[in-house]
Amino acid sequence: MKPNLLIHSALPATLLLALAACNSQAPEQPATNATETGTTTTAPPTPPSEPTASPTVGTTPAATEIPAVMQGRWGLVAADCEAGRADAKGLVTIGPKRMAFYESVGTLDSVEEQAEGRLRGRFSFTGEGMAWTRTIGLELQDSGNTLVRTDNSPEAEAGPLRYGKCK
Repeated sequence: MKPNLLIHSALPATLLLALAACNSQAPEQPATNATETGTTTTAPPTPPSEPTASPTVGTTPAATEIPAVMQGRWGLVAADCEAGRADAKGLVTIGPKRMAFYESVGTLDSVEEQAEGRLRGRFSFTGEGMAWTRTIGLELQDSGNTLVRTDNSPEAEAGPLRYGKCK
């Protein structure tokens, strides 16, 4: 074989080796796991993990109920909390989806805002043969012993109403 031909035939192989050496990634080494018997087995490479859906920053799941800490019986005055009173006009009984007053019931249609100890929602009311909707705010105060109800509609009572938790 002529020396010139030997150089020409070795040149492509040398170029391929040089290109392979330029690759900056190290080849993946398979993981090994030792078994209880002391033998070593080769595990297949771990596939890349699938991206998981993460919630959008700043959002929380939409609330559909009145928080449990706000549920129960609440009275404007202590006498409203006395069991069996037919004239407890200041009593409100709150459940997961409704507020029951002396002469009306409000059903939660949607929650507009909710934070710890606070809720503002749209309620559909019925009572005394009438139906209406209102946006009502509920806020816990005094370590959960006081419930403040706000209704800013023109037909609402003046100012927020403060209820004490019935024992």
